[in-house]
Amino acid sequence: MMIITQTLANEVGVQPACKALAVSRAGYYRARKPLPFPKNKSKRPAPPRALPENEKQAVLDILHSERFVDMAPQEIYSTLLDEGLYYCSSRTMYRFLHENKEVRERRNQRQHSQYQKPELLATMPNQIWSWDITKLKGPRKWSYFNLYVIIDIFSRYVVGWLVADRESAKLATKFIQESCRKQCVQKDQLTLHADRGPSMRSKAVAFLLADLGVTKTHSRPYTSDDNPFSESQFKTLKYRPEFPNRFGCIQDARAYCQTFFDWYNKEHRHSGIGFFTPEDVHYGKAQEMRAQRQKVLHGAYKANPERFVGKVPQPAPLPEAVWINPPKPEKI
Repeated sequence: MMIITQTLANEVGVQPACKALAVSRAGYYRARKPLPFPKNKSKRPAPPRALPENEKQAVLDILHSERFVDMAPQEIYSTLLDEGLYYCSSRTMYRFLHENKEVRERRNQRQHSQYQKPELLATMPNQIWSWDITKLKGPRKWSYFNLYVIIDIFSRYVVGWLVADRESAKLATKFIQESCRKQCVQKDQLTLHADRGPSMRSKAVAFLLADLGVTKTHSRPYTSDDNPFSESQFKTLKYRPEFPNRFGCIQDARAYCQTFFDWYNKEHRHSGIGFFTPEDVHYGKAQEMRAQRQKVLHGAYKANPERFVGKVPQPAPLPEAVWINPPKPEKI
């Protein structure tokens, strides 16, 4: 077709010939263009300033060495100059790293441990405790007091608390030991759950728990849901109307906590335990109190059945099982 078009174009011109034969003029001109010469695929000769392979490998060995593995090429270059050594420019070092896909960190990347999700079940008091430390603001900016709290996850009863001016493993061991003594905890009875704070993971606490026969578990890093009962209790503490913005001294903090925890254990009706007080559930009084509630409701129903729908109302149930991270149904 292009030969015919070219023949006709020689007689009548390119535009009339392309129009008559329905050929694109751009295609006609493109077809008339001579084919480009094939590119020379032979390897380019190395520039005269390029380092030979043995010297290139020596530079890579220096970059990979334990001494320089955490340093940038410019730092390595300057360090070597201070020692009277020159191998190549810092830009050349970068180029060698780029060729080997090592422009990023050249040391072995840190592998984060795979932490197992804690799955803890309590069916009675003094079976699983949760403990944590929170900060209480002191009289001046950047001054704090440390509040240690242990809570029983089944009854929500605070079995021990301590206000100190510092956080230390030594204080933690005394605090845990005294709480276990008060509750008469036997060996292999209790599991103590905590987050991964320095006091919680200290060797002193680990040795103490081993001596007491207490199993210890930890939350996963940056996972507050793994320690929900302590976090919830701290929120109750700090959202009380009388909670101050700052405490004047450590004695003020201790006096406030004394009043608060007495109220929390003996008067606070907790929604998670059927609106009984933690003390009632912890010491086995709640079952009798629930029966009394049921008796009152039954009497109210008997006196005015038309005020209720269908059946005698039931008081809120007592907890039977309390989980930290309950397993999926198929796992159960």
